[in-house]
Amino acid sequence: MSTDGKSQFVYGLGAIGLGIFLGLVFVSGALRDIRRGNEEVTVTGSAKRAIRSDFIVWRVSVSVQSPSLTSASEQLTRGTARLQEFLRREGVPDSLVTVKPAEAFGIPETLANGRETGRIIATRLSQSFEVRSHEVDAITRVSQRATALIAEGIPLQPSAPEYLYTKLSEIRTLLLEEATRDARQRAEAIAKSTGAEVGAVRDARMGVFQITPRYSTEVSDYGISDVSAVEKDVTAVVRATFQLR
Repeated sequence: MSTDGKSQFVYGLGAIGLGIFLGLVFVSGALRDIRRGNEEVTVTGSAKRAIRSDFIVWRVSVSVQSPSLTSASEQLTRGTARLQEFLRREGVPDSLVTVKPAEAFGIPETLANGRETGRIIATRLSQSFEVRSHEVDAITRVSQRATALIAEGIPLQPSAPEYLYTKLSEIRTLLLEEATRDARQRAEAIAKSTGAEVGAVRDARMGVFQITPRYSTEVSDYGISDVSAVEKDVTAVVRATFQLR
């Protein structure tokens, strides 16, 4: 083979090698871009807001027991009348009070071994009242002062007030928006360390709302709807998946 022929052959091999190298670089870059396009990050964002209960439910009952049904009925009548008088004097209008039907329970005779003889030895009568109002502070004070009736001998059985928030639907959307923004900020912080950028949302799922007493750290997978505290925190959670680019 002549010198010119050898030179052309070498140049040809070099051109082929360069073409293969450039092709591999192009393919590698394309594959890298595809992988980056398929990368994603999933984070949880949250938003919290302080709320104050705007509705109260207070339940109280009068319960008496006597061997005589007549005596029990008279005691119940006196007790419920005194409770209603107390509520009116405290400024609670009748329109806010629901009076439940009276209930009667027979008390069976029981032997020392726990067996019942089948004989009724007493009757228990009970009548419940329910106060529902937007006047949270006023009804709270009424519930606290009601213990004075017990000192008078009225067989009162008060329950702890339940405190509710009726405007959750008005702030639900705002909380979800804030939780989603928080999720994006978290995703950006993670992506920054890898040199990536956060793109569009691929998936977002709303978690349960947690309504807890103020400053409580309690959480539940099923959500919490506290009724024991006037001052509460409501927390919204969003689990979002973002594309990385």
